[in-house]
Amino acid sequence: MDPQWDDSVPIYRQLRDRVVAMILEGALKEGDPLPSVRSVAAEFRLNPLTVLKGYQQLVDENLVEKRRGRGMFVSEGARSALLKDERQRFLDEEWPRIYATIQRLGLSAAELLRNGAPPAPNTPWPSTPGQNDDTSD
Repeated sequence: MDPQWDDSVPIYRQLRDRVVAMILEGALKEGDPLPSVRSVAAEFRLNPLTVLKGYQQLVDENLVEKRRGRGMFVSEGARSALLKDERQRFLDEEWPRIYATIQRLGLSAAELLRNGAPPAPNTPWPSTPGQNDDTSD
């Protein structure tokens, strides 16, 4: 975790978001323990109650579970639930803007593939209704 904080967002929320990012990236796996509230508070010079509030949000979202006397652990299914939510958020919020830009610029699937990152192996390029599916130039 990075010790830089954004003053426009509450620190407990940023802490929660960083743990979520670590779960999504695979740095924290299901069943892994979270660093203790005390250690995070000491490392980043935060009030332990701030850290606890961020962790409690994760518990409330069923992404982390408390184990009495042992600490907090990433819940089973946390990553898949987060991926589902992130995918839906992307489709609802980001994709319409990206798609509109692609349409406005008249980009073809071939141009996007040639100039961007290729799709993951064995992952077909999703065809978009009304788009030219020709990938040859």
